[in-house]
Amino acid sequence: MKKNKLPLDFIRKCESVTAKRPKTVIDHIIKFGYITTEELKEKYGYNHPPRAARDVREHGIPLDTFRVVGKDQRKVAAYRFGDPRKARFSKLTGRTAFAKDLKSKLIALNGPRCMIYHEEFDERYLQIDHRVPFEVAGDNLDRADDSGTYMLLCGSANRAKAWSCQHCINWLELNESEVCRKCYWAYPADYDHIAMVQCRRLDIMWLGDEVTFYDRLKKRSLELQKDLPKFVKEIIEKLV
Repeated sequence: MKKNKLPLDFIRKCESVTAKRPKTVIDHIIKFGYITTEELKEKYGYNHPPRAARDVREHGIPLDTFRVVGKDQRKVAAYRFGDPRKARFSKLTGRTAFAKDLKSKLIALNGPRCMIYHEEFDERYLQIDHRVPFEVAGDNLDRADDSGTYMLLCGSANRAKAWSCQHCINWLELNESEVCRKCYWAYPADYDHIAMVQCRRLDIMWLGDEVTFYDRLKKRSLELQKDLPKFVKEIIEKLV
């Protein structure tokens, strides 16, 4: 989409962004119509292009992700402005703040529990997280109070999810919300893949008196010279 096809007011508001990284992306798109991940890396030195695109989106500017042919004739991701009518300049100067009562709603639904590790925590240690990452879907303001859009995670689970998502091809190139909705990190109780890898995961925690059983299990795996996760799988397979 070229500059002369965009509303002048939209262009002016885009040009008002002063932060270096998003401004670099915005200025390039205004001039050339789109910017590729190759250009972000090679021309501007941004080794993590999706982060630069995220910075633009966090200013309320819609970006579409699509594919173009790169220098080596392989497909690479590129970014261009999305529908200007979806811009949120007056409402967004970063991620949309969570509603004050959202955490209470999530606790009422599932208890004060991390949705990944299934462990209960003091409310202050639980963090509100988008099921579909902000960097992929952005904030849908019409669903800001929809508790189904969010989940509660402990800090450890949130960091694990962030690392996995940031190394997923959907985050890096595709940016398709539907792919995320079928992922373990979005819906751990009902998923088709984990960061686009065909695998399944089960997190088990031993608490209180159960710890002695875990210690016996670990001791036995060492005696048999077996990796503990593999040993647990063998036990389960015999019982199912």
